[in-house]
Amino acid sequence: MIIEARFNGPPGSGNGGWSAGIFATAYGGTGPVEVTLRRPPPLDTPLTLADGQVRDPAGEVVAQLRPAPDVPDPVPPVDPATARAAATAYPGLVDHPFPGCYVCGPRRDDGLRIFPGRLPDGRTAAPFSAPARVSPATVWAALDCPGGWAVIAAGRPYLLGRMAAHVEALPRPGDRCVVTGALVETEGRKALVHTSLYGPDGALLGRARATWIAR
Repeated sequence: MIIEARFNGPPGSGNGGWSAGIFATAYGGTGPVEVTLRRPPPLDTPLTLADGQVRDPAGEVVAQLRPAPDVPDPVPPVDPATARAAATAYPGLVDHPFPGCYVCGPRRDDGLRIFPGRLPDGRTAAPFSAPARVSPATVWAALDCPGGWAVIAAGRPYLLGRMAAHVEALPRPGDRCVVTGALVETEGRKALVHTSLYGPDGALLGRARATWIAR
């Protein structure tokens, strides 16, 4: 496994959702998978998976995987117009801790460009156009950042620590989808969030829960 440099999150490391999706795909199985990141996923580095652990060439543990004990009910969807309106107020357009992020970075014309804005009820929502090449990791990535932006605030960046996801189906290239996120609870530096991805016809494509940790 290699996390290519273009799939970065913070500078010099892989986007958490994309990386977790690559690891989960290698782990296999048909049910939901939980991925715990033990260190920032290195870029352009051969990684190996054995006994539920992803290791770098030096033998350091990058991530641990196991079948997910549960994945939450979906975060309710919104219509595309509502998602587009929310995205215009995306806080990351003004203040982004990692503006080069493959998933939600406004400086990435070649990224997924998912810009989740807040709804009146506190949820986040954003439109998402599926790229030309779609894989399970694409769904994991789409389910990642909209959860983080349910808790990220100015001067208070968070990083993904753990994510459990179930991919119901893949979008087709070019599909115009909607992703929603919700903050469930915070405890100290940790925030528990849920996210869901919906296809153009409103069908659920994926759902996740994740723990984000304040830096």
